Amino acid sequence: MATQSPFSWLADAADTLRAQLPADFPQSFTPPPWAVSEVQQRVVLFLNHVLMQEPAARERLQRQKGRQVQVCWRDQLFQCAFTPAGLLELTTPDGAGKVADLMLRVNEPSPFELAKTVLQGDKPAIRIEGDVQLAAEVNWLIDHVRWDPEEDLSRLIGDAPAHTLAQTAKRVVDALRAFVQQQTTKAAP
Repeated sequence: MATQSPFSWLADAADTLRAQLPADFPQSFTPPPWAVSEVQQRVVLFLNHVLMQEPAARERLQRQKGRQVQVCWRDQLFQCAFTPAGLLELTTPDGAGKVADLMLRVNEPSPFELAKTVLQGDKPAIRIEGDVQLAAEVNWLIDHVRWDPEEDLSRLIGDAPAHTLAQTAKRVVDALRAFVQQQTTKAAP
């Protein structure tokens, strides 16, 4: 007997939302500049928080101080530089100034497809331009540095409740991944 996913309502809600949005919504939507700036600053703060817990990663990044990485997705740019402390700082792309040492262009234009790829645990297709050694360092960071939310949570609420909450969140994420996978296989001919 086939069991129904507890997230089946999510598929119906997504279909309803998709029907109400313009056909070119993912490509036509551009967030306001202030929102982009705020999100980018929060991303840098979060990445630095994760890097602060990984001395080996900071050590590797200290050797890259002053080097800049630019991530491009559609018309959005995110550029940061490595500091002498092995952390990140947000920089602004200069039209006439220094070009980033490494440029990573995300090929997938649809935010829905990009989210689906990430939820399935895959890396999105990226075009890489620039310094090969710096690209290898960034790839090492992506492959080896992980955020441990349970550790951060245990500082706030204690070890046992943090462990329970983290396990529950893991089960929810696993169920969402399974749901996305199921929907993907249904949609494929």
